[in-house]
Amino acid sequence: MSTLKPTNELGIATLSLGNWREHRLEPRLQAAARAGFQWIDLFDECWSAYLAEHGLSGEGAAAWEATEAKLAVARKLAALVRSLGMRIACTQPLRTIEGIRDAAERRATLDGVAARFPFMRAFDTDLVFMCSTIRRDAGVAPADLKAVARDLAELGDMAAAYARADGGRMLRIGYEGLSWATRNNTWASSWEAVRYAHRPNVGLVVDAFNVLAVEFADPYNPAGHGRIFPTLHESVEVLAGSLAALVAVVPGDKIFFFQCGDAERMDPATFRPPRDPDVPPLLPWSRSHRLYPLEQARGGYMPVELVAAAVVAAGYKGPLSLEVFSSSLNQPGAQVAGDHARRGIDSLRALIDVVQTLPPFWKGPAELQQAVDCVVRRLETTTARL
Repeated sequence: MSTLKPTNELGIATLSLGNWREHRLEPRLQAAARAGFQWIDLFDECWSAYLAEHGLSGEGAAAWEATEAKLAVARKLAALVRSLGMRIACTQPLRTIEGIRDAAERRATLDGVAARFPFMRAFDTDLVFMCSTIRRDAGVAPADLKAVARDLAELGDMAAAYARADGGRMLRIGYEGLSWATRNNTWASSWEAVRYAHRPNVGLVVDAFNVLAVEFADPYNPAGHGRIFPTLHESVEVLAGSLAALVAVVPGDKIFFFQCGDAERMDPATFRPPRDPDVPPLLPWSRSHRLYPLEQARGGYMPVELVAAAVVAAGYKGPLSLEVFSSSLNQPGAQVAGDHARRGIDSLRALIDVVQTLPPFWKGPAELQQAVDCVVRRLETTTARL
């Protein structure tokens, strides 16, 4: 029996309460507060739509033009969140930032990140994070660890300089491995870039879906897993070994944020890879078929508890936050936000319960095998119902 007892507060991404096209931000925030969430992860598109509600241009970089009018709206949003008993944990996602070869484009891109810093003060948050790049053109060098680490280090220095200048708390830069990224698509490769950056305010963002999409799942395999190994036991065992290594090598205070989500097990007879070679095979699954953790009745089948347990065992103290993309979030109707908020909070509480029953697989081979057996039994039960 594990002695791990997570005390982390609970959070949810604004996008995981309904999309910005069909659902205004304020009702979604109210639904999150009623459900019991304490933290909000502010998605860029949701912020842009909120600006538009206030008659201000918010498309792309325009969302981060630090005019007094836009900063006033940011402060208004922060006050609304606080009035609901919550706080804004972070803003995201920054995309296609690192590894840019052209000096002028690189400078403009990094300066675009710095343009967010006044808004972070207005939102009363200290964290912004970026995804590893999916660009494959000759204009980027995503496989160049030095280039990626150099960019992360410079962003960390820019954030620290801003904090010193205004006397506020340190601003932090998080780096997340995206499962369909060009290079840094695992927690280990993302951590390598963070470690080489060697800045106290640059850290790792762990996303359970993205970890599992690379190290466990295969939506185009009838078994759902088997990305590398054919048996469920072997797939879980290798995953658990990887996550035990995370506990061993990543300090908890260098994990800046944790997002979690499950996903539907797909039927490859009807769910086919995209025909467009420029569309990553995992993208359709990620964008339309994620679920909240442990939603077995809806087709969820991934061992999210292993990732959550590893992050908490490493010493992470921040929110356990949900990031889910799903076609159900695109439906119209006032009930969408409330329904998803209730589903989300129930799933996080269930995840915490399961984590507490999981043997501490990071402590040694015997515990790892016990945990693997425990997870396999749960997944086999889930599979039998699907």
